[in-house]
Amino acid sequence: MPKIGSIELPEFPLLLAPMEDVSDPPFRALCKEHGADVVYTEFISSEGLIRDAAKSIQKLDIYEKERPVGIQIFGSDLDAMLRSVEIVEASGPDIIDINFGCPVKKVVCKGAGAGILKDIPLMVKLTEAMVKHTSLPVTVKTRLGWDHDSIKIVEVAERLQDAGCAALSIHGRTRVQMYKGEADWRPIADVKNNPRMTIPIFGNGDVSSPERAIEMKEVYGLDGAMIGRASIGNPWFFNQVKHYMKTGKHAEQPSLKERVEAARRHLQMAIDWKGETLGVLETRRHYTNYFKGIPNFKPLRTQLVTSDSSADVFAALDQVLPTYSDYEMA
Repeated sequence: MPKIGSIELPEFPLLLAPMEDVSDPPFRALCKEHGADVVYTEFISSEGLIRDAAKSIQKLDIYEKERPVGIQIFGSDLDAMLRSVEIVEASGPDIIDINFGCPVKKVVCKGAGAGILKDIPLMVKLTEAMVKHTSLPVTVKTRLGWDHDSIKIVEVAERLQDAGCAALSIHGRTRVQMYKGEADWRPIADVKNNPRMTIPIFGNGDVSSPERAIEMKEVYGLDGAMIGRASIGNPWFFNQVKHYMKTGKHAEQPSLKERVEAARRHLQMAIDWKGETLGVLETRRHYTNYFKGIPNFKPLRTQLVTSDSSADVFAALDQVLPTYSDYEMA
């Protein structure tokens, strides 16, 4: 069974990926209820933490029911990263994760996220310093490399392990690819199959179905799957994967009533956590998948994703069952 530090995990654990404006406490709670084994926070700027930026500080909120939970931070300045570790530790996470993979330009241009893939020695130096600065297990999420011609992930993984990294999650694309094209899991398998590697290697990118998760486990031999986009508006995905792994059959899709209840809970938890305006705004991205596949759903979906008032969104959710009572999710 894989372990992150002293944290024991089930065989082939499923991890909720850190996603900006997605992996917040309300959504993490739903994913945890529906089978996620480890959840990660949205990524948090080390610079934002040390200057006490409100948005960064709020992202440190974690709850007992989430555990084990990892707080993910990014940055390229050693002093800022070490100071942020102390702030993160005070929030009591189980894991500290370093983001060396975010491809977004505003992060990369500062030499952070995937930008650090151009400076592997700095990547290793930051990891080693952070490991020495905390008693918590430090994990890393990264990509295959900056571009196709600079993929050295097998060597990079060895160096990160030697620096004390407790587990490694690898997205099967380069930074140049962003999220385009297919994720290539073969280099991740090369890392796992390297006899020098002893830490868990988790795969990330295009785990879009239970079959793909099985493929990651049985064909590529990875230790677990980190799931991102497939879970948006679909927190049931984790248990669907586990059901398929156990039985070889697809689980029944959640009923329309279950979908409405989950969407209502998600919205209410989001409002309770971050207030009316942001709570309404940041749950919008989930509604398309909550109600995916329902014929002629566009009028209600438009209401769900354009209303600025929670009362209007709740009113739209109240209309789903009466309007589509004859429809069963395929």
